Amino acid sequence: MAGGTAEKQQEGLERVSFPVTGMTCAACQAFVQKTLGAERGVREATVNLMLHQATVSFDPSATSIAALVEKVRSTGYGAEMPIADASAVSTQEREDKAQAAEYRALRRKAVVTVAAGAVAMLLSMPLMTAGHTSHAAHDPVLGWAMRFVDPVLHSIAPWLFALSPQILRWSLLVLSVAIIAWSGRRFYVKAWSALLHRAADMNTLVALGTGTAFLYSAAATVVPQWFLSHGVALDVYYEAGLLILGFVLTGNTLEARAKGQAVAALHRLAALRPATARVVRDGAQVDVPLEEIRAGETIIVRPGERVPADGEVIAGHSSVDESMLTGEAMPVEKNAGSRLMGGTMNQRGVLRYRATTVGAESTLEQIVRLLREAQGSRAPIQNLADRMSAIFVPAVLGIAVVTLLAWRIFDPAAGAAQAVAAAVAVLVIACPCAMGLAVPTAVMVATGRGAGEGLLIKGGAPLERLAKVDTVVFDKTGTLTQGRPEVVEIVTVIGTNQDEVLRMAASLERASEHPLAGALLRRAGEGMPEAEHFEALTGLGVRGMVEGHAVLVGSRTLMEQYSVSTAELADVADDAAHAGQTALWVSVDGLAKGIVAVADTIKPDAAAAVAGLRALGLRVVMLTGDNERTAQAMAHAVGLSEVIAGVLPEGKVEAVRKLRGERRVVAMVGDGVNDAPALALADVGVTMASGSDVALEAGEVTLMRSDVHSVTTALALSRSAMRVMRQNLFWALIFNAVGIPVAAGVLYPAFGILLSPVLASAAMAVSSFSVVMNSVRLSRMRLG
Repeated sequence: MAGGTAEKQQEGLERVSFPVTGMTCAACQAFVQKTLGAERGVREATVNLMLHQATVSFDPSATSIAALVEKVRSTGYGAEMPIADASAVSTQEREDKAQAAEYRALRRKAVVTVAAGAVAMLLSMPLMTAGHTSHAAHDPVLGWAMRFVDPVLHSIAPWLFALSPQILRWSLLVLSVAIIAWSGRRFYVKAWSALLHRAADMNTLVALGTGTAFLYSAAATVVPQWFLSHGVALDVYYEAGLLILGFVLTGNTLEARAKGQAVAALHRLAALRPATARVVRDGAQVDVPLEEIRAGETIIVRPGERVPADGEVIAGHSSVDESMLTGEAMPVEKNAGSRLMGGTMNQRGVLRYRATTVGAESTLEQIVRLLREAQGSRAPIQNLADRMSAIFVPAVLGIAVVTLLAWRIFDPAAGAAQAVAAAVAVLVIACPCAMGLAVPTAVMVATGRGAGEGLLIKGGAPLERLAKVDTVVFDKTGTLTQGRPEVVEIVTVIGTNQDEVLRMAASLERASEHPLAGALLRRAGEGMPEAEHFEALTGLGVRGMVEGHAVLVGSRTLMEQYSVSTAELADVADDAAHAGQTALWVSVDGLAKGIVAVADTIKPDAAAAVAGLRALGLRVVMLTGDNERTAQAMAHAVGLSEVIAGVLPEGKVEAVRKLRGERRVVAMVGDGVNDAPALALADVGVTMASGSDVALEAGEVTLMRSDVHSVTTALALSRSAMRVMRQNLFWALIFNAVGIPVAAGVLYPAFGILLSPVLASAAMAVSSFSVVMNSVRLSRMRLG
């Protein structure tokens, strides 16, 4: 599997990510990570089991990327050199193909090995001895075979029972050697490598379990005289070894398929990028590979085609489906000046646009890169699973030895074969995989689900902290409101036309740079006359001449300074202020003509979202620089009871610090413009997109669309993810706590119940698969 990245870091260190294949459990991951961490010159090494990726910070003067890759290979696992300057999307595409190939190879080996195990069971039927018959009373698999398969086999293949037992044993030996060498080789190679490094992992348990069954049977086949001379029956268990291998491989195959579902969001995002773009060069339209697009080039997108790169529309009108990037279900209208994002789907019109950001800086590339980093990160709760995994395999090896000795000491009549079978069952039922997959799978599915909902949760740690949040603080502008002022009402004196008042005011404000001027210009549209003798009056408003008339636009104070009577419209101004609006007075030739009420309008979903947050038991606070009266009007409109008004940027930091001092777990929601310090101080910083601008790097959680309900969705998702993580860890612990003693035979004295190695291996496969599938449920859970 090729892919990976390399980048420079401070202090002379380099950071490299490269793919690692063949890991199946937490012990495998910990072994590779420990091996890399021990390499000379390595400052930090982390290995992700789900992404099959190692990330290493190292001193290039002490070691190299090639040496690190070779170190991994020396452990028996696969590793590939990273491709220089590979984009996040192309890396993901290569890894998707490699993982698909690995899944197909696992599936093929699992099917063949299980089939070979079935054949081995049939060949073993004529060899069943009195020992087998005794054991069949307690072994469901063997009992079923002797009750149903044996009579059928006698009737359809009587010649099989006429063959010499030694021929059958040798045939089974040859079949077992062939299958083990082909499908089981990787377990033995990795187990041997772990032994050389004084470590043990899942491969150690499988190799010991199947190897013990095989060596015992091989010894009975090669040196039968020794067994007979010591009064030991010539029992062989080739079929058990092969079926165990088959079930373990089946479990690995099911896990690989389920893991594919867990990273489905990355697959879908990588698939959004088209292979080529239609670029205008030298007056002609030519199709070029995506990698060859240059910023500033003109691109043509037809209906039904994906937008190949970020850019700005030059000409044309269409609607674009942005749901895969922002989670916004409704298509977005696009015309000249609109922003386009690469990977979105053009629907019905032809768009001509100019590419602005290409390559690694494009929105799609950044989303894929951030999501890969998030899915490769660790949640703090993972430390618990790691501590358990560190002692798990050695503990299981010890229990297997104790099981073998206990059977020989306390029930010698059961025979050596039963003691070995119980020890093998302990080895193969033990499941470090489930513990290793419990947390990473939930993190991957949750962050992937978040991406599908337009939420970028940047790792397991923010996800876990988000689930603990009990207080949500909104920086009002751009979160609860649209983030830009709009004209909400125009009131004029009797006999004056509203459109005329707006036209006069907008004509004068066209020369202004004040934010409120934009609201008037957007409402008035085109075709306004030119203003003359324009003058901005700081803190008051503007004045000038429009079509020969002296026009003033601004505050009541401005009107009073120029002796303009405000009595007729005073109540209108007061009502606007009470509603949280800014009243712009307009006078023409010394007479007040009207008031234009301007406000940063509340988002349509703000009140419902705030109610949803409070329904989750959260304390919700609004910070704003507005005066107390305006702030209270706004708070009342969205259903908030707690508001802190008149707050400057530094005051936002102090407000968050005070809340944390009350032992509150705070999520700060802002637009990342003037609230970055407060976002950084909060337990979780949530950055909300403002209009078409998305600050992907800001905050630990980025909301790709600007609706407030996304905050509720993010919190609900994080709580669901933590619940699934705890369920997974509980299941992994309970399975091993119950399964290992049962496999050892603790129920045999009282109830006569034994667990065959074959059933034990099947149970192990089901355990790890169930953990992954429980995590996959997050992709379908109802949120909020």
